[in-house]
Amino acid sequence: MTKLLEEAIAKLKTRPISEQDSIAALILEELNEDNRWNESFARSPDLLAKLVAEAMAEHHAGRTQELDPEKL
Repeated sequence: MTKLLEEAIAKLKTRPISEQDSIAALILEELNEDNRWNESFARSPDLLAKLVAEAMAEHHAGRTQELDPEKL
């Protein structure tokens, strides 16, 4: 376990039980979502490669534009 995670857990231990459970649920949800994305990409590497190729072709054809970070 990293020092940062140990520090976070130590601080969480001082919070009320209901808050600990809420934060734990958020962390577990994030980890589960990350696993779902990884599994999805693992099942469809050809689709992902196709999407990348299409995006690059559009970019090379001049059909893309840079995003303005101030407008995001």
